[in-house]
Amino acid sequence: MDQHATAAELNTDQVLKRDIPWETYMTTKLITGTCLQLLRRYDNRSQTYRAALLDDDGPAYVGVFVNILRDIFKEETVEYVLALIDEMLTANPKQATLFHDQSLADEDIYEPFLSNWFIQEKSCKILSVVVRPKSKDGMIANGEELRSKNKLTTIDEVLNGLVEWLCAQLKKPSHPTHGIPTAVSCLATLLKEPIVRSSFVKADGVKLLIPLISPASTQQSIQLLYETCLSIWLLSYYEPAVEYLATSRTLPRLVEVVKSSTKEKVVRVIILTLKNLLSKGTFGAQMVDLGLPQVVQSLKAQAWSDEDLLEALNQLEEGMKDNIKKLSSFDKYKQEILLGHLDWSPMHKDPIFWRENHSNFEDNDFQILRVLITILETSSDPKALAVACYDLSQFIQYHPAGRIIVTDLKAKERVMKLMNHENVEVTKNALLCIQRLFLGAKYASFLQA
Repeated sequence: MDQHATAAELNTDQVLKRDIPWETYMTTKLITGTCLQLLRRYDNRSQTYRAALLDDDGPAYVGVFVNILRDIFKEETVEYVLALIDEMLTANPKQATLFHDQSLADEDIYEPFLSNWFIQEKSCKILSVVVRPKSKDGMIANGEELRSKNKLTTIDEVLNGLVEWLCAQLKKPSHPTHGIPTAVSCLATLLKEPIVRSSFVKADGVKLLIPLISPASTQQSIQLLYETCLSIWLLSYYEPAVEYLATSRTLPRLVEVVKSSTKEKVVRVIILTLKNLLSKGTFGAQMVDLGLPQVVQSLKAQAWSDEDLLEALNQLEEGMKDNIKKLSSFDKYKQEILLGHLDWSPMHKDPIFWRENHSNFEDNDFQILRVLITILETSSDPKALAVACYDLSQFIQYHPAGRIIVTDLKAKERVMKLMNHENVEVTKNALLCIQRLFLGAKYASFLQA
């Protein structure tokens, strides 16, 4: 295994077992006597003991860590300090506020993180936590200080640099198994920030996430899928990202995953994303096209323990019903056909509907006509068969090339078989359809009654 791969396989526990020669660093003036004292108190202690030290004197320890990362370039030591910071933030993410203490206002706390894979991975993870803390008024603590001094790295610079690095990992990971999961994990945290959403969309990063929305089998791929969907959910609050999601295969992929996933947290974050997207653009109509109403019904029937998920499913279901109510008459008709719920609703026998909408049947290579013909072949519901025959006959009557189109789609043989159906309603409408096919609308118009 090469050096790069070995570094990549390091984990925090292994690195924290190292014995770092702090006294040597003090002798060579790379650290001060005070730093050495603090490090001796902190080094090789339990997490509980360290947490108490951070409560008492957190900013001083953070100052020591940042100074070491800035002044010492020995890989083993840099990895060790990054592991200490990672452990500290993993145990208590709120410790990130220590990096923004006023006593560190003159320190460039970001630059030392900006090497081998372990260093990249830990730096990325640490920065994604450290750059996020807010003070009570919503501003990042000592943010003004950061922007007013040219010698210091600004938060915006750090975030833009991070986004560039993350996109590069998604395109061409520098480690075969760690690269993409690390990048997505960081995005799932960072995309809570509006500036990161903007930067990520500008970097054309959204398209790099879409292929990762696919059914997962292993625990590792389930976590990757969850964090990918979490990132998409965060992006669903940002309009420029939504515009991109609308023109990609995001929606079909989300529906495909939610149909097959049994992992509650994955299902929840997808349902919340779909709820966000429902009212935007053409997402509502697409959801019905993709059969999402039935998927939601199926999911509601399952035993989920998460009350938020059940509430989100109910809200999504109600939202889709409201959305269908707002659709145009042809949209409503289309949803009825695509869902296979054929009934004698008023539009079927309304001449105005057919006169105004016959050309809409040409969309997507006559998709609706093809579905009607499939219903003739596969349905066992007499009402659905009767309505499908009637609708084909209406299309033949009102569309200038209706007879030719329906004949080309091989509907004639299927309708003729239904002329011997045991149900009177089916045979009557099958006969009407065949007569219009053979005679044409002009001569068959008397059959409308």
